[in-house]
Amino acid sequence: MAVHSFHVKADWPGLRNDVGTIETGNLKTEVSIPPEMDGPGIGTNPDEMLLAAAATCYIITFAAMLERSKIDKEALTMESEGLVDVTNGNITYKKIIHRPKLVLKKDATEKDFAMAQKLAEKAESSCMITRAIKGNVEVELEADISAAN
Repeated sequence: MAVHSFHVKADWPGLRNDVGTIETGNLKTEVSIPPEMDGPGIGTNPDEMLLAAAATCYIITFAAMLERSKIDKEALTMESEGLVDVTNGNITYKKIIHRPKLVLKKDATEKDFAMAQKLAEKAESSCMITRAIKGNVEVELEADISAAN
């Protein structure tokens, strides 16, 4: 069994509403509590980073599956939304919604469309981050698959 190790360095020099930093690999950024949770909103925050981790894991997994299936694309973009419930001071990450937009080549067949839809769904359940949060955060998919003009 091969185990890969990832590392993050964090520095939090102040109190709750101050600003810290995180650094990992090619990412170095300021972090703070978002304004929606009565924080300063400087840099990014754990909620955005969880959403970004889930989104990048999904889109990379989807692109790799398309490539392995030899489905040619014009474009693959995505917007993702994270829903956080704040009730009585309790903060719970409830749901992530991925909205990938896949544009296939002009000559895409019905078989290509069907396979692309199947892969969109499979990528959601195959992504390492989705599997890591399973049972705690619901992940929903709203795929938009079309052909180039």
